[in-house]
Amino acid sequence: MNTDLYADIIIEISHEQLDRPFQYIVPDELRGVLRVGDSVNVPFGRANKVISGYCIELKDTPDYPVDKLKNIIEIRSGEMGAEGNMIALAWWMRSHYGGTMIQALKTVIPVKKKMTVKTHKRVDLSVDRETLGAVIEECERKHHTARLRLLSALLNEPTLPYELVRDKLGVTSPTIRSLEEKGYLRVTETEYYRNPVVTDAQAHTQYELSPRQREIITTVMDSFDRGTPGRYLIHGITGSGKTEVYIGIADETVRRGFQVIVLIPEISLTYQTLLRFYKRFGDRVSVVNSSMTQGERYDQYLRARKGEIDVIIGPRSALFTPFTRLGAIIIDEEHESSYRSENVPRYKAVNCAEYIAGARGASLVLGSATPSMESYYKAERGDYTLFTMDERLTGGALPTVHIVDLRDELRSGNRTIFSDKLRELMDEKLSRGEQVMLFINRRGVAGFISCRSCGYVVKCPHCDVSMTEHRGGRLVCHYCGHTAPMPKTCPECGSKYIAGFRVGTEQIETEVARMYPQSRVLRMDADTTKERGSMEEILRTFRDHNADILIGTQMIVKGHDFPLVTLVGILAADMSLSISDYRAAERTFQLLTQAAGRAGRGEQPGEVVIQTYQPEHYSVVTAASQDYRAFYEEEIEFRTLASYPPVRHLLEILVISDDEDEGFAAAGAYKAIADEHIGGSGRGYSIGPAPAAIVKIRDKYRHVLYVKHTDMEELVSIKDLIEKYMQAHPSRRVLTFFDFD
Repeated sequence: MNTDLYADIIIEISHEQLDRPFQYIVPDELRGVLRVGDSVNVPFGRANKVISGYCIELKDTPDYPVDKLKNIIEIRSGEMGAEGNMIALAWWMRSHYGGTMIQALKTVIPVKKKMTVKTHKRVDLSVDRETLGAVIEECERKHHTARLRLLSALLNEPTLPYELVRDKLGVTSPTIRSLEEKGYLRVTETEYYRNPVVTDAQAHTQYELSPRQREIITTVMDSFDRGTPGRYLIHGITGSGKTEVYIGIADETVRRGFQVIVLIPEISLTYQTLLRFYKRFGDRVSVVNSSMTQGERYDQYLRARKGEIDVIIGPRSALFTPFTRLGAIIIDEEHESSYRSENVPRYKAVNCAEYIAGARGASLVLGSATPSMESYYKAERGDYTLFTMDERLTGGALPTVHIVDLRDELRSGNRTIFSDKLRELMDEKLSRGEQVMLFINRRGVAGFISCRSCGYVVKCPHCDVSMTEHRGGRLVCHYCGHTAPMPKTCPECGSKYIAGFRVGTEQIETEVARMYPQSRVLRMDADTTKERGSMEEILRTFRDHNADILIGTQMIVKGHDFPLVTLVGILAADMSLSISDYRAAERTFQLLTQAAGRAGRGEQPGEVVIQTYQPEHYSVVTAASQDYRAFYEEEIEFRTLASYPPVRHLLEILVISDDEDEGFAAAGAYKAIADEHIGGSGRGYSIGPAPAAIVKIRDKYRHVLYVKHTDMEELVSIKDLIEKYMQAHPSRRVLTFFDFD
């Protein structure tokens, strides 16, 4: 009886030439021990260099002559193995998004190294509510804001995870210790998984659902119970109660013995959002996010594998949680660009979720106030079941929206950043003690530096982009980080009329401080949120009404709930319409709708001022009326005429090269491959190659080729053919990247 065993190993080298399995003999001591997904050490190459890899398949018969095969050296201790499901997912991602198998495996395996078990902390209230009330009054009187935040939270939730108190409430360890010494609370520490959640006395709290919410949950679960889990899109206006629907679906799925993945954009993973899930699921829910340590990630991975948690919440990386009984994947704000990976493989979380749900027999639920064109198009075609939620259940009616034409403002002599209407409403709201949010899709002091005499624009010497002025007279390239001093005269013509063009958050902050010296102003953009916890601190300060005006980029309009905000001012609303992207109108509509949705979420009615140079543009008009359907019908007509997604699929091939001519030649070869594959079918065609929108970054030249086709799988085939060509014609001087739709 032949008991020989052979293993196919993907070695840990991200190089296209080696992107295939290599077969090894499983030695006697590893038979029955080695599993698919294990990380191993193997001898590789003529020098038998020891290198690590992943076992992706075990076989009884060899694919090659046995005398040419080498033995696996060992299973790597201290490494987490990949699951069979994850390996299948990695194969799918590699074939659909390019890159190498090892890059795909590293993406889907959340944690590689095993970690030691750590202690788990929680904070428990130690006094009765009457005593606590007196202590809270004392903290208010003495302005002990951190203590006040913690004690107020404990008033509502007598038990809180220590990590939640520290990271989301921003209370330091010395503050917690001082309250413990006074006997107001106690910190319990046990040897446990690094889980940022703890069982709560109020776990499994039920909420009163509207008839529409109950109808959606029932429909989803009935299909699941019949063994035909569906794909759903919930189109719900801001404040319509989508989160309670997600919790209801998750709860019903868990009651049936299955597990749930909930994706939420990182920026929306707020204390309030997470607490709603914690109160329902207690210790059976966990969270992953970018600020977690490797140890914390390891423990959640381990708990998921063991079936000790039912619900995982997090950004796109949570999609790869190794649940064994997956029942549902829920993706909130499914249109968000953060669900798209910028690293190879450049996957889309929604597409991966479709594959995972189909392969594992799970329900897929997408939700958004402004669904992506792709998702709504699928709902229109019947690929998704569409649910509409058009009533605001969280309090308040939709805000009143004013569209201001900045051309009229200029003609009337107003040359400031603020229209007369916005200034009038800011005066009114601030005088009543209400809060104001000012949104602009920019960062830095100015967009670019130009000469008003000759038109010269200051550009980065390493990248073909304009440099941006920052405070202190410093110019910065936002692509490579190159800095230079602000020129006093034009380098081209010597004119002194050289200055910034367009405004940014810092300039708005300076102007607001001048206009309203008595108001407390906060700014939130990429520059003020670099340090860990800084974004939470800004949001908390504003939510606690320790600031009157919040100025920021798009991060301030994503899912936050501020009941005292009654005015949102959108400055230069159409700035994002000018970008070179077929999705410009869609992104503008989404941003304006999300921004407008921040106003009037409390008891007071809200107002929104949209300042624009294109008041007649359909993305501005439909966002003002919160009419997604009207926007969709206009936009899908444009996409149909121009053959853009979702009507046709789009493959972008980006070629980056040291030599401009060599890069252009490679792109030309790829075009020939694409054109030959498409032939005369009439279902697809190629555009280019041409210089990319940004021709040069870090002294490397960039060319782009686009291929459009009605069938996504045909584009995948073209990608495969180009990759084979690249393997047959290797070049260290040319890099090629693929991106779909």
